[in-house]
Amino acid sequence: MLNVKRVVLRSRPGKNGHPVPENFRVEEIMKSPELKEGQVLVRTLFLSVDPYMRCRMNDDTGADYLLPWRLEECVDGGGVGVVEASKNQALSVGTSVTSFNWPWQTYDVMDGSLLQKVDPEMVDGHLSYVLGAVGMPGLTAVLGVREKGHVTPGSHQTMVISGAAGACGSIAGQIGRLDGCERVVGICGSDQKCQALVTELGFTAGINYKKGDISSALKEHCPTGIDIYFDNVGGPISDAVISQMNPGGHVILCGQISQYNKDVPYPPPLSEDTQKALCHKNITRERFVVLNYMEKHEEGLVQLSCWVKTGQIKVLETVVKGIENMGEAFCSMMTGGNIGKQVVKISD
Repeated sequence: MLNVKRVVLRSRPGKNGHPVPENFRVEEIMKSPELKEGQVLVRTLFLSVDPYMRCRMNDDTGADYLLPWRLEECVDGGGVGVVEASKNQALSVGTSVTSFNWPWQTYDVMDGSLLQKVDPEMVDGHLSYVLGAVGMPGLTAVLGVREKGHVTPGSHQTMVISGAAGACGSIAGQIGRLDGCERVVGICGSDQKCQALVTELGFTAGINYKKGDISSALKEHCPTGIDIYFDNVGGPISDAVISQMNPGGHVILCGQISQYNKDVPYPPPLSEDTQKALCHKNITRERFVVLNYMEKHEEGLVQLSCWVKTGQIKVLETVVKGIENMGEAFCSMMTGGNIGKQVVKISD
């Protein structure tokens, strides 16, 4: 029998409540490593925590493609691990594998058909990148920009990204620059993050929304207005950005992290002034769901891998160690405690 540590959902946040580490509980169970045909025993290497998971803490996620986590059951999300034993011909011992529905536990017996092989070369040997730059956040960034951003090289466009120092925003800004935007301005929550955007990721400027007036800072750094807005946060920040967008601009509606703790529908309702600005300036604002573009995922991952391996995209990560810290890592990420992708290292 295997001694397995796992994380279960102990309680749901209260109405309009912020998640706390105490919503989760780590427990130990004994699990049989015996395999049926087609199954593999996997050891978890890295687990992901992401903003969308806040929706899964509710009874109703508000999204038909997301199931809520069940109380007193093991939590799941993006994960990467290694095959320790196998009765699946396609997955030999030592193979690196990943899944979007990886249980938050140290070991598990899984159906091999539900796992995807990981080529360590694709991620330059950094398996955690499967959960970030060369995974779902990276795909969200590249497909969001290319499907909804309408970047036109040589047309002197300005792109603004909110949540710019997070897993998705930090990649989206770099793609905007690579695809031809003249100015790429990121909005985030600390001077340290702003500095990382400019010095490490090549953004034109970073704006700390916790300091000074956002509207004034946007006017300073976006003197010709804003053409493309990659929206990860919603709320007053997005209102300020949209008010300065040029006619015919495009909002990539990727996430609304500032609204996830509130009891509102998704996407959340806009203020009357913002609705008028969208209408009068003919600005497109369409919800972007990366799962709607499955046929483009393989090509997108190849492109992301190439950019990472050649250094054209820099990857920032915040790594916490130990499955017992999953709840802390999740809550820290939800309040901006990470720079780049937040992952939890479970084992070596």
